Amino acid sequence: MTGWLLFAAAFLACTVEAVEATTVVVAVGVTRGWKSPLRGMATALGVLAVIIVALGPAISSIPLGPLRLIVGALLLVFGLGWVRKAVLRASGFKDLHDEDAIYLKQVAAAKAAGTEVGAGRLGGDPYGFTLAFKSVLLEGLEVAFIVVTFGANAHDIPVAALAAALAIAVVVLVAVKVRGPLSRVPENTIKYAVGILLTSFGTFWGAEGAGAHWPGSDASLLAIIPLTALVTFALVAFLRSSRQGLASTGEVAA
Repeated sequence: MTGWLLFAAAFLACTVEAVEATTVVVAVGVTRGWKSPLRGMATALGVLAVIIVALGPAISSIPLGPLRLIVGALLLVFGLGWVRKAVLRASGFKDLHDEDAIYLKQVAAAKAAGTEVGAGRLGGDPYGFTLAFKSVLLEGLEVAFIVVTFGANAHDIPVAALAAALAIAVVVLVAVKVRGPLSRVPENTIKYAVGILLTSFGTFWGAEGAGAHWPGSDASLLAIIPLTALVTFALVAFLRSSRQGLASTGEVAA
């Protein structure tokens, strides 16, 4: 039952991370040339592959009960953080994530960084290599966390890894085609959905790890996910109402 939910959650979460990393790589590549950013990206992907290969068996060897309790708690922290930002954005208390603005900021920074060439054996553009490496590695670590924890909990790392690989491939193909900001990707909506899924999985696995038994076992996720979504929708409605009230009294901008 959780197979397709696992795939969907991993795919959506990894899509968000891939969009953010790819935006930086494309901005640097378009501005300063592609050779060094692509080298940086490839190096970061190699490091991430080693991390996933090393951590996967290690985490899988932990007894299922403690594993689900630990990972469930981590997913709750991770998911609630995404939900908090999504609710604040949806209610108007936080600006929407803007890939166009991020892209333009990265382009401006790349242009202002100068044109120094030469980085020892790396060659090419040190700035382009370093920025691409750092962005892909940082966002990729979150992808690795999602793949390893989701896959280990569900005893199906290959499904989580396949979802991550597909998400990255789709984003990269779109980026190659447009060679610009991936603003058409509904990242704010995806982040909202991922936050709900991570929170739901965290609740499910954390409770199971603590010894609880869900009615219907995995099928209970079909109730937990909509219930989590409804709670967030109620929070958005409440905050929008509060914001309108504050705006009417002049305490916040309309």
